[in-house]
Amino acid sequence: MSDATEAPARRLAEAPDWLYLLRELEAIYRDGSSGGSPAVRMHRGRVRDALGAAISAGPPLAERSAESRPVTTHLARALDLGEQGPLPGLARALRQVAPLVTWEHGYDRVPKALSRKYAYCEVLGPRGPVVVDRLILGFVLFAPQTIYPRHGHDELEESYVSVAGSWSENDSAVYAPGSLILNRIGDETRISTGRLDPCLLAYARTGPVARLADPEAKPYPPRRPPDA
Repeated sequence: MSDATEAPARRLAEAPDWLYLLRELEAIYRDGSSGGSPAVRMHRGRVRDALGAAISAGPPLAERSAESRPVTTHLARALDLGEQGPLPGLARALRQVAPLVTWEHGYDRVPKALSRKYAYCEVLGPRGPVVVDRLILGFVLFAPQTIYPRHGHDELEESYVSVAGSWSENDSAVYAPGSLILNRIGDETRISTGRLDPCLLAYARTGPVARLADPEAKPYPPRRPPDA
């Protein structure tokens, strides 16, 4: 019988690249404008407070194996654009940890065409790599000319912050880098991206701890015309 013991998990303070990335995200939610919206202001506060508490606590890391997806061939271009935009520090910080992140699709089955055009990576949450239970932070990457179908996250509030590329939510407007969009509980979201460049969004999710532990998106069927 071996006397060897498992090495303790590293903690956030021992992983400065992850710490710098979280500080960039904290600055966005601390210093960004709420545009006069009480709902956005309260969401910013929830994210800021949960993230600040996590950074202060120095949580453990659950370092997962790095995984890519077809869309990650667009990541370098997205980060180049991000470094030229209003959030260059965030783009640079993500570039430093990019070789370590786990890109995934979030569904057991994804249409082949769509599977080549998007992926997401979590950087903080119940699954790690920075382990906390009251907040999820991550990034989602879209190829040019992507349409991500209607979906929602039951019981969760979610915000997107544009890092690079233009995009539209529910065809209501075109959002440029630096924008923050809030999806409240029960909202349905359809995302489309521009013709020429990839789109990189940071996201934050807040809600009940049990739901954050299982945040899989719920896809919705296409809407039927009124006379169908």
